[in-house]
Amino acid sequence: MSRLLLALLLASFSLHAAEVKPLRALMIAGGCCHDYGAQKTIISQGISARANVVWTIHHEPGDARTNEVALYTKPNWAAGYDVVVHNECFGYVTNVAFVEGIAAAHKAGVPAVLLHCSTHSYRMAPTDAWREVVGQKSMSHEKGRDLEIKNLKPEHPVMKSFPMTWLNKNDELYKNEKLWPDFVPLAESYGVETKKTHAVVWLNKVGKGRVFGTTLGHSNATMSDPVYLDLVTRGLLWACDKLDENGKPKAGFAAIAGK
Repeated sequence: MSRLLLALLLASFSLHAAEVKPLRALMIAGGCCHDYGAQKTIISQGISARANVVWTIHHEPGDARTNEVALYTKPNWAAGYDVVVHNECFGYVTNVAFVEGIAAAHKAGVPAVLLHCSTHSYRMAPTDAWREVVGQKSMSHEKGRDLEIKNLKPEHPVMKSFPMTWLNKNDELYKNEKLWPDFVPLAESYGVETKKTHAVVWLNKVGKGRVFGTTLGHSNATMSDPVYLDLVTRGLLWACDKLDENGKPKAGFAAIAGK
């Protein structure tokens, strides 16, 4: 290939990438038991270093498990965003209408990425609305320890480049108590207390919405790990239908150098 032709191809690719608008991500962070002040930066910067994503971050103050995020009470609270990343821990919220209002946005088609305690959020509410988004019911986790994560679907675009086994130090194994029909496990770990395996990375569909979830990510060390950030980035791109069959961002959605 001549240098001129290569230069033209690169220029064409760069022009195409510049014309593609970045994915607009809303992150909800806050609640009990985790360092959300650091994690919101770890996740947003880590993903943007890997994919063409720009962020709006809502960090709810305080650490009460009963807090109802005011943003969720606004009509069409997710309007204008391509994906919502949930990294929150509000397990004792029981307001059914409030919880169903959160779930409704994803059922209407807004993609979701669920990290760690988001799986346990709203678990005390007497409605399955949030569990339908998550794709599972989980009410508790085993004691924190090192977890051996096994890749169940290495051929899936989200799991390409993920190790066949990965030692995830000092995390929590959430117990799968009920799985919804569209729940697709991608990775699992064995529970020494329950004596059975539990899915720790998965895909789900709820209404028109695509969902990527992982219960991994209790500590800043896990969230900062390149293996974890690569995985969550691929999951976000899959949820937005911007991940190709090789586990790479589709044209225009790779990270743009210098941004």
